Amino acid sequence: MEILLLGIYSFFVWLIFIKFKLLPWNATSQVTVVIIPVVGMAALILLLNVFAPSSADVRVYKYTVPIVSQVRGRVIEVAVEEGNRLVKKGDVLFRIDPTPYQLEVNTLEAQLVGMQGSQRELLEQEKGASAKIDESQSRAREIGARLDLTRKRVQQYRELVVTGAGSKFDLERTEADALEQQGQLDAARNAEAQARASLGQIQQKLRATFKGEYSQVAQIRAQLENARWMLQETTTRSPCDCYVVNLQLRPGGFVAGLPVNPVMTLLEAEGQVIAFFHQNELHQVAPGNEAEFAL
Repeated sequence: MEILLLGIYSFFVWLIFIKFKLLPWNATSQVTVVIIPVVGMAALILLLNVFAPSSADVRVYKYTVPIVSQVRGRVIEVAVEEGNRLVKKGDVLFRIDPTPYQLEVNTLEAQLVGMQGSQRELLEQEKGASAKIDESQSRAREIGARLDLTRKRVQQYRELVVTGAGSKFDLERTEADALEQQGQLDAARNAEAQARASLGQIQQKLRATFKGEYSQVAQIRAQLENARWMLQETTTRSPCDCYVVNLQLRPGGFVAGLPVNPVMTLLEAEGQVIAFFHQNELHQVAPGNEAEFAL
C-alpha cells in the first residue's frame, strides 16, 4: 500500500512540476516534494500500527486427538477413510468383534438371576425361621401352662394319698403326664433355639449388603455393568467433528487396547488462528474487531 501511495504521489509531482510546469522546479520545491512523502509515510505507518496493526507471523492451530481402543480384539469394520472427508461427532470409526464380550454379558446376567434367586430364598428362609420361632414360643407357653396345672394336680394327689383319701394310681398317672409335658416343653425350647441360630446365620448373610443389596448380588451387578461397558466400547465413535489422519487400522487387524498405541489420529475441523504483534500495537484492539487475512 505504501508503494502504491508513493507511486500516485510521484505521478502528481511529475504532472505539476514536469509535465505542465504549474510550479517552478527549484531547490525549495524539491525539498518540499521530498519532505511531504517522508512525513506522510511516517505518520501513516505510525497511525496504522495504532489503529490497524498488522502482522506477518500468523499461525493456524488445530488440535489432534489420538484414538486408542478401550478393549482388545479383532477389527471387523473400519468405517472411515483417511483424507478430506469430514467425520461428524458420534460417527462410527471402527468396530471390534463383540462376540466374547457379549458372551461375558450373558454369563453374568445368568449369574445375577441365580444370585437374586438365592437372595429371595434367604429372605424366605428368614421369614420361615421367624415364623418357626413364634410357633415354638407359642407352643412352649401352651405346654408350660399345662405343665404348671399338672404339677399342681401332682401336689394335690400326693396330699390326698398321704391322708388316704386319694388314689395312688391317679398320682402316678399325673406324674407321668408332668414328665411327658416337661419333655414337650424342652423340645419346644430346643426348636426355638435352633430356629434362632438359623435366623442368626441368615441375617448375618443378609447384613453383608451394599446400598441395600445382597453383597454377592451387588458384586455380580458391578461386574455386569463393566461387561456391558466393554461390550459398548467394541464400537468406537468420533469424539468431535474431525478429519482422519494417520489411519493405521484395517479390517482383520488386532487391537490390543494399549493407551500407547493409537490406531488413528483425528484432526479437529475447527481451529484457532493466532497472530503475533508487538505489545505497543494492541492498545486500541478490542474483542469484536474485524480482522483480514491474506493467504
